Amino acid sequence: MNCDRATRLMSKSQDRPLNNGERTALEVHTWMCVGCRNFRKQVGFLRQAMQAFAQRQDDDEGPGAGRV
Repeated sequence: MNCDRATRLMSKSQDRPLNNGERTALEVHTWMCVGCRNFRKQVGFLRQAMQAFAQRQDDDEGPGAGRV
C-alpha cells in the first residue's frame, strides 16, 4: 500500500467501517510509515474538534437560545 491509498482509507474510515483487508493493510502501512501515522493523528484531532464544535453549536441553539 502506498501513502496515497493509506490516506484515502483513513479519510474513508471516518464515514464507514473498513473491511478486514483494508484495515489490515492500513495497520501494516501505518506501522511502517511515520508520515501516515502523523496524518492519522491529525485526522483524529480534526474529528474531535469538529464534534466539539458541533456540540457547542447544539448547546448554543438549544431551548431558550437567543432570549434576553
